[in-house]
Amino acid sequence: MHQINLEKMSPVIQSQLDDNGKGIAFPDTCVGTDSHTPHVDALGVIAIGVGGLEAENVMLGRASWMRLPDIIGVELTGKRQPGITATDIVLALTEFLRQQKVVGAYLEFRGEGAASLTLGDRATISNMAPEYGATAAMFFIDNQTLDYLRLTGRDDAQVKLVETYAKTAGLWADELKDAQYERTLTFDLSSVVRNMAGPSNPHKRLPTSDLAERGIAVNLDAALAQEAEGLMPDGAVIIAAITSCTNTSNPRNVIAAALLARNANARGLTRKPWVKTSLAPGSKAVQLYLEEANLLPELEQLGFGIVAFACTTCNGMSGALDPAIQQEIIDRDLYATAVLSGNRNFDGRIHPYAKQAFLASPPLVVAYAIAGTVRFDIERDALGVDADGKPVTLKDIWPSDEEIDAIVAQSVKPEQFRRVYGPMFNIRVEHGERVSPLYDWRPQSTYIRRPPYWEGALAGERTLRGLRPLAVLGDNITTDHLSPSNAILMNSAAGEYLHKMGLPEEDFNSYATHRGDHLTAQRATFANPTLMNEMAVVDGVVKKGSLARIEPDGQVVRMWEAIETYMDRRQPLIIIAGADYGQGSSRDWAAKGVRLAGVEAIVAEGFERIHRTNLIGMGVLPLEFKPGVNRLTLRIDGTETFDVIGERKPRADLTLVIHRRDGERVEVPVTCRLDSDEEVSIFEAGGVLQRFAQDFLESSTRAA
Repeated sequence: MHQINLEKMSPVIQSQLDDNGKGIAFPDTCVGTDSHTPHVDALGVIAIGVGGLEAENVMLGRASWMRLPDIIGVELTGKRQPGITATDIVLALTEFLRQQKVVGAYLEFRGEGAASLTLGDRATISNMAPEYGATAAMFFIDNQTLDYLRLTGRDDAQVKLVETYAKTAGLWADELKDAQYERTLTFDLSSVVRNMAGPSNPHKRLPTSDLAERGIAVNLDAALAQEAEGLMPDGAVIIAAITSCTNTSNPRNVIAAALLARNANARGLTRKPWVKTSLAPGSKAVQLYLEEANLLPELEQLGFGIVAFACTTCNGMSGALDPAIQQEIIDRDLYATAVLSGNRNFDGRIHPYAKQAFLASPPLVVAYAIAGTVRFDIERDALGVDADGKPVTLKDIWPSDEEIDAIVAQSVKPEQFRRVYGPMFNIRVEHGERVSPLYDWRPQSTYIRRPPYWEGALAGERTLRGLRPLAVLGDNITTDHLSPSNAILMNSAAGEYLHKMGLPEEDFNSYATHRGDHLTAQRATFANPTLMNEMAVVDGVVKKGSLARIEPDGQVVRMWEAIETYMDRRQPLIIIAGADYGQGSSRDWAAKGVRLAGVEAIVAEGFERIHRTNLIGMGVLPLEFKPGVNRLTLRIDGTETFDVIGERKPRADLTLVIHRRDGERVEVPVTCRLDSDEEVSIFEAGGVLQRFAQDFLESSTRAA
């Protein structure tokens, strides 16, 4: 949808007739229920992502409230070096901007460096706003914007409107060159080298020149010896995917991958047989311009055929592995990996059997499919030998910028976008047979079930007293830790439930597809196998996995067993966490799951914006430690119980009372992260649906 918004839906400047028939023009805006909604900020459109629960609140008649944001200027200087892609740039920016702590801010990219970037390159940067923590990532309207609107088939009158409005209203880039900001950051594009990100975090930049130094490209001889014995090598790349609108909305990135594939084919290089490859663009226009350039067959020859036009591997939807490959990974406990051109590589997100994942540009993804293992030093080691017996390295097959730009100019055409989007937006209304507005719930369905949001934990009073920790967690807990979206395995709590419901394992599908069935989705809560719950101590060591410790029993069990136990006991719960809690996808179930488990409050060193609002929408109280205070300084080990005391007002100081097992009582000041009166109102009601119900009943009473 983000790519469709970029290529078709956003006019940049809207126009309509007022009540007197007079035309009025105004800037386009977008509030979307996905964290990557800022993709279209590249056009100069203010577009931000919100949580689904916040959107639900608006659909039920309430406003979407937000604090006045910090607006930060990001001066891009210099120009990129030859061979550097927009992916390399955005991964460097993501590291830089995370370090600069821009969480929740609106960024405005400007300067000579910004002017030199194509609109596709800008879109790659804007798309990853959630990864560097910003709410919006704007570029100014300029000639690059107009060229892109023409390229994607917008009509001449609309392009003229955008230009006229921007220049008249002071939104044209030249008019804003002297804009002043309270805070300005500077980033030199010429400093960017070829980059990947990982393992595990999109802001963990990994220059390809440092692969050996970082301990990634090591022990290649041993890996090649395993391959010679007919085994998969250590560090095997089991998934190589050109995926995600982050990169497939950028023609330069896609054409670069196709040209590298062409060059590799010409030198006789092939994909390793254990690598599951795929190409999943966000738009059908990609297929048309690849066909126009006669480059799609080159990608297909290396296994990168088009599998879908949607989110796939980037959201954990890579599908099943070959059973023999999967079994070998299990039997040998193989360190298997994924390389993808997506925007997130959190532990456990991409595939349950890919122990770690790396983000890379589309051409690098193709190169890793040929290498077959991350133990390759991709810049130095030979990917193979050609027909003349000469070793072939990455530089031998990497296309030049001049050829990439020439192919883009020749092959990407406005009529391709019109051909794709014309039928899609040919809106018509068909009046079929009348049906009941009430849904016919099916009790045995594992995909959609009548939700329990008026029952159980959500129906009872939240006392915020006597809370026991469900988990004590470190930094960078993502929504993929909280509620994964990838494949459901048989040995998981959800897998066992689906098996009891009569589903064969091959039909389990993914957690994401079962979000309409709370009985499946609840079992995804903290179901990530890479979770490190500091309460799950076995033999003196924290054990990785979907584990919890039931208190006061002291028994370490599977997370779902602990949740069931606490639900049976009607035990209210709390979660203690580190910094950047709730990074990643704006996933409602990351909040729904913990609330249905009985969690009433979460205390962390910091929250990602969208997840914090989702928690409030489910009636979970977000609390923030004061600077310098955390679970470690307070010596929290999970044996404690907690109370939250104080009047809940926007960003008020409340008191977290810790009752230790030895009888000690500790009072800790914390910040109430209900940031507005509206958020207080929603929380006090019990959540979005409860707030709506109360408003509805009050209005009905008044009407009567």
